[in-house]
Amino acid sequence: MTEKRIHMRLYIIRHGETEWNKEKRMQGQRDIMLDQEGIRLAALTGKGMQDVPIDIAISSPLLRAKQTAQLVLANRAVPIITDERIQEMSFGDWEGELIRDSKVVPQEFIDKFYHDPMHCIRPPHGETFPDVVKRTGAFFESLVKDGSYDKLNILVSTHGAASRCLLSHFYDDKEDIWRGCVPPNCSVSIVDVTDGVGTVVEKDKIYAKDAE
Repeated sequence: MTEKRIHMRLYIIRHGETEWNKEKRMQGQRDIMLDQEGIRLAALTGKGMQDVPIDIAISSPLLRAKQTAQLVLANRAVPIITDERIQEMSFGDWEGELIRDSKVVPQEFIDKFYHDPMHCIRPPHGETFPDVVKRTGAFFESLVKDGSYDKLNILVSTHGAASRCLLSHFYDDKEDIWRGCVPPNCSVSIVDVTDGVGTVVEKDKIYAKDAE
């Protein structure tokens, strides 16, 4: 029997806190930077991960994700590249709206967003969860097929919905996107990729606790 090989390990992190996170606004692809707490949390996460080997970082092109990757890696000589396929879900015309108290966003959308995300309606000029599942799946497949990533430890700096859509490719139940919750800011899910198949070995690990 041929022994399976670990091709790579992914450390999938949600960005640090932003002002819009605190205000509970729909950020989507608006380019919002980290607030002071987000900067502090990302730096602490970096300290907690200082003994974790990282060979390369792939970040969403949105500023909050790039800042998080930079702060986590601190002074390490680790290259950071960006990939649009792991940027946050677009909420289109609803970006900037309050999640729980909007005169514009239908209550049905909010309810299904958290409890039945794969059947949410499409925001005007925005994306659906299946759209994001598809593009994050294409991102993962490209990592597997590109031999230059073989056996690397990769930091993937992304977003709440996008990270959960990416993780959905590693579970049998594809409908349960949230897996119990929206990932906390700067939480890290660890995925081992063996013979092209990803397995979640830890979900929503908080490295910042190790540094406080």
